[in-house]
Amino acid sequence: MTTDRLATDRPATDTGPFHAGERDIQARYGLARKMEQIGRKVIRPFMPLQHQVFFMQLPSFFLGWQDRDSRPWASVLTGAPGFLSAPNDSLLRVDALPAAGDPLRAHLAVGAKVGGLGLEFETRRRNRLNGTVTALDAAGFTIGVEQSFGNCPQYIQTRDLVRSENAGREIAVESFGTLAAADIALIERADTFFIASHAGPAEGAVSQGADVSHRGGKPGFVRVTADGVLEFPDYAGNRQFQTLGNIRMTGRAGLLFIDFEAGDLLRLTGDAEIVFEGPQVDAVPGAERLVRLRPVAGSRVRGGMPLAWKFDAYSPVLDRLGP
Repeated sequence: MTTDRLATDRPATDTGPFHAGERDIQARYGLARKMEQIGRKVIRPFMPLQHQVFFMQLPSFFLGWQDRDSRPWASVLTGAPGFLSAPNDSLLRVDALPAAGDPLRAHLAVGAKVGGLGLEFETRRRNRLNGTVTALDAAGFTIGVEQSFGNCPQYIQTRDLVRSENAGREIAVESFGTLAAADIALIERADTFFIASHAGPAEGAVSQGADVSHRGGKPGFVRVTADGVLEFPDYAGNRQFQTLGNIRMTGRAGLLFIDFEAGDLLRLTGDAEIVFEGPQVDAVPGAERLVRLRPVAGSRVRGGMPLAWKFDAYSPVLDRLGP
């Protein structure tokens, strides 16, 4: 089994689209030069018009951020379509604030690095951005966009937005340090989760901010070991390795699991490592690597999502991964 992490004291060598952790993994697979060329074309310092329009039609927005202990967390904000808007191609306005009890609420501030993900479940379309909070008020906040890029629809299950019984309901957030049986059950039946990460101090490079991404698979693709470690496969993707590159730099990640029909939310943050090769990887159909996360803190919310989605279909890509 091979696991390792890049030293976090390596400074950024340029202001290109990738930081040292991303470039290190790209080089491991002989992709560094190719991905540098691709990255400079597809990762933009502004939102293309189609991304601006896309965000405006969404009822939800996923955020990745880090707390005062540099722990990554993933959160979700919701609103009527239009609650996300783009005053121009460099700013995304979010007319929503974290719910009471969401750990993001206490840490959202001007100057904070955040990663954003817009995902339209019905069409499997998704776009990401990274940036800095430039304004905050009683109604919401604004993100100054530093990186904007699209993602392919692989591993996204289609879901249809349906009426939720949770809209307007008071929510209670419970913090915990150890996973309960109900938490493990939610994790192990999940076909989707969201992963937040960051690459450490910005050091003036836009490639070193916060990030949030999506992961999908058939139920059971995330397992919880007997000692409470979450383990999940990393399937073939866009080869940019933003999430894995961040984990290489910091050894940390945050996960968000959603019960899409009941609206329950489960957030975790913990220490992460990448298993690049070995029998553990070989034993998981379709896996190119494994990621392991040992939770150090978490929070759960019953009925905390004011939206609901009904499952439609698994991504057709999953059938090609094997049994």
